[in-house]
Amino acid sequence: MRVAVIGTGLIGTSIALALREQGAGVWLADSDPAVAKLAADLGAGEPLPETPGIWADVAVIAVPPTAVAATLAVLQARGPAGLARCYTDVASVKQLPVAQARALGCDMSSYVPGHPLAGREKHGPAAARADLFLGRTWALCPARETSEKATETVTELVRACGAVPMRTEAAAHDRWVALISHAPHLVAAAMAARLEAAPHEALELAGQGLRDVTRIAAGDTRLWTQILSANAEPVAEVLAEVAADLAEAARMLIADEPKPVAALLDRGQAGVARIPGKHGGQAPEFTAVQVVIRDQPGELARLFNAAGAAGVNIEDVRIEHSPGLPVGVAELSVRPAEAAPLLDVLEASGWPVRR
Repeated sequence: MRVAVIGTGLIGTSIALALREQGAGVWLADSDPAVAKLAADLGAGEPLPETPGIWADVAVIAVPPTAVAATLAVLQARGPAGLARCYTDVASVKQLPVAQARALGCDMSSYVPGHPLAGREKHGPAAARADLFLGRTWALCPARETSEKATETVTELVRACGAVPMRTEAAAHDRWVALISHAPHLVAAAMAARLEAAPHEALELAGQGLRDVTRIAAGDTRLWTQILSANAEPVAEVLAEVAADLAEAARMLIADEPKPVAALLDRGQAGVARIPGKHGGQAPEFTAVQVVIRDQPGELARLFNAAGAAGVNIEDVRIEHSPGLPVGVAELSVRPAEAAPLLDVLEASGWPVRR
């Protein structure tokens, strides 16, 4: 497969790296040549030649939502037959680029709107990872005019990146991502904004909980402003519901009526339990194994090697740092049946563990 990636930020470069690992040929282009060069230097592909007549199987448009349609129009007009046999994008909203592409007179039969549900709080090609999409859902929202052949080709690209394709309609997609991605980003930003003027002494008490809640607030402001504006109504509906819950909780706390607050906490636990596991489907139950780990090079690798020697798969890991101390606590999530054998092996190897 020959793929042209237009836009070499985090997502575009990660797609290119993933495809290169599968043996695909990849051309790269970006509005900033220095960014495209960095992606190429990372091994993501080769610069897209200027010569018209180059033909790719797929062109991946990895630009901000408001630029997707205009970029599609330019690519389809390149040379006598356009740049590629079919086109897809990775914008996290779908109705806006589809409507704009129709308005510009783009060939909709070769365009498969898409959105990989993966990302990081960092951005740019330096943050790209070839494994970014492994096991992640990748929404495909073919328009009514989109050909089945184009959809099949883009689906093949999605699978080559290690993702799980999911077909849906653009309107439904935008409602769902408002709930599971866009509104949570603003909620995280609102909480993180409270820290801007917080006393330094308060921040010294910060633990993993605060980091978990605010991590995604570090995302690119310009890009997220575009995303939120493009999906404004669904996001506003979710934010209004969240705000109502929080306002009621505040009122109940002041009134010293804890039962409604407890009910909200219970609903929160029920919601968390519905989030699928790392490979989709129902989230499995894990047991947390806590290990004291020294804050020095090589310790985490040594811990993982010990778990590997025990034949135990670490499903997730988080580290709690002890302020002012040269140690922390690594919390390893493993399947319940594997917890006791792992503890035995770690203890025998001299690791301080908590049973």
